[in-house]
Amino acid sequence: MLSKRIISCLDVRDGKLAKSVKFVDTKDIGDPVEKARQYYLDGLDELVFYDITASSDKRNIMIDVVDHVARQVFIPFSVGGGLRTVEDCSRVLHAGAEKINVNSAAVLRPELISETSLAFGAQCVVLSMDVKQVSPSKQIPSGYEIVINGGRKPMGIDALWWAKTGEDLGAGELVVNSIDADGTKDGYDIALTRAISETVRIPVIASGGGGTPRHLYEVLTEGKADAALIASILHYGEYTVSEIKTYLAQKGLPIRLTNREE
Repeated sequence: MLSKRIISCLDVRDGKLAKSVKFVDTKDIGDPVEKARQYYLDGLDELVFYDITASSDKRNIMIDVVDHVARQVFIPFSVGGGLRTVEDCSRVLHAGAEKINVNSAAVLRPELISETSLAFGAQCVVLSMDVKQVSPSKQIPSGYEIVINGGRKPMGIDALWWAKTGEDLGAGELVVNSIDADGTKDGYDIALTRAISETVRIPVIASGGGGTPRHLYEVLTEGKADAALIASILHYGEYTVSEIKTYLAQKGLPIRLTNREE
């Protein structure tokens, strides 16, 4: 069995680490480069960097911050926010990222997924999905809707359909972020994560709601996720990467127990 991965997300606004709850009430909470280095040394498996206002502000991603983070970590590093073209994605990869993370722009122009997959390989292309629970309808039979522009614009697209479409277009991995659970630390949306994991063959990363090591265990088992993304519990010092990994390993999950030194 492949090892389950623990991934942290750095949401960056104006060059500073930020955190929100359900995509609102966003606060600046520190230096993303410093946090990236700290989590890397404590054994984090992968890192995700989101420029959270690039799409809504209709601007390009902050390449300088990407470059600074890439110089501090030596683990898989994916970057998203404001990536609209193959050229945008190429700049991010040249700045040190190993994967590009497409979201809003891919919903608006799905060909971006196939274009980037062809240019860089599916292993480099991560499709992020911001998902909100709604009443099931003919248009959204699963009851989970795709929302873009940092949770600001509902699209009337069913999340399960979009996950399968993204896979068919060439995405190598999915990040499934529950807007309803985001920042609450009340646990992941297990039903959503499991439904998408059972719909696609590519790896699924669960995001939104991780508050305790138990929550990660639940989404990696009941939710059938391949990886769990965490933010608040690390950023606010409630748990360390090594504490979470030790808990999961003791519960019998295949986990890489790694501590790195300066």
